[in-house]
Amino acid sequence: MNVLDLDQLRTFVAISEMGSFTAAADVVHKTQSAVSMQMRRLEERIGRQIFVRDGRQSRLTEDGRRLQEYARRMIRLNDETLAAFADPGAVGAIRFGMPDDYADRLLPTVLAGFSRINPGIEIAVECQSSHATMELVREGKLDLAIVTSDDLGGRGEVIRREQLHWVGARDHCAHELDPLPLALAEENCVWRRSAIKELDALGRRFRLAYSSGSAAALSGAVLAGLAISVLAESSIRPNMRILGPREGLPDLPSCSIALARAEHATLPIHEALAGHVRASLGNLQAPALLAAAE
Repeated sequence: MNVLDLDQLRTFVAISEMGSFTAAADVVHKTQSAVSMQMRRLEERIGRQIFVRDGRQSRLTEDGRRLQEYARRMIRLNDETLAAFADPGAVGAIRFGMPDDYADRLLPTVLAGFSRINPGIEIAVECQSSHATMELVREGKLDLAIVTSDDLGGRGEVIRREQLHWVGARDHCAHELDPLPLALAEENCVWRRSAIKELDALGRRFRLAYSSGSAAALSGAVLAGLAISVLAESSIRPNMRILGPREGLPDLPSCSIALARAEHATLPIHEALAGHVRASLGNLQAPALLAAAE
């Protein structure tokens, strides 16, 4: 019987998201040679080539892109099945935080599925900036949180990396203005610092047209054609388009999405939600990204 190996599929998904075998090896905690061996065996199993080399990067073939969707679905179903039988009687309350950059996409994706599996666990959600949310975790006022951060101070783990993109309204051309109008978050925002650093390096003139801790307010300014902004791929909204070097804008780095955990959050209910968040974000796709790039 031909049976696909879920461990190989997890490695495959990591490579497809990270763009290289080397980066994926760190994510799945394997050596690069072990990762390469897994992918050779996966290709042998399905009888198709799924990667091609593109310099130092590994690019998916057409068959690889087809496999990616199946792999994510299989991993998600496996993790949901295990979670459903892990502790069906779990009860309690969890204080959960995330910035509102992610709330539109991640709240229904992450929490709705968890609540179906664990109806006895009550979740109270608080949305603030990543900086403020991380402070609440350190102070023990939140149990778990999704934040954009590499500096967790031993309070969590990076579970996903996403590319940052310049975005503007699909039907407006704010990116053609000089100076360039920006709608960015508050000063302690990692995305804001990255945007300003890259514009300074390019020598592109800009002005801060809108500054807010509310992602909805910033997106409103963008969609009205009043400014452009910076978003991670899972935060891009309909009617936005991705901007880049073709529009005279510099490339942006990737960002780290992390699961932060308070020191006291060691109960089984905390571990249940943490495991669900890891699985959900690991399988998350960004359908708005393809539409925004058109």
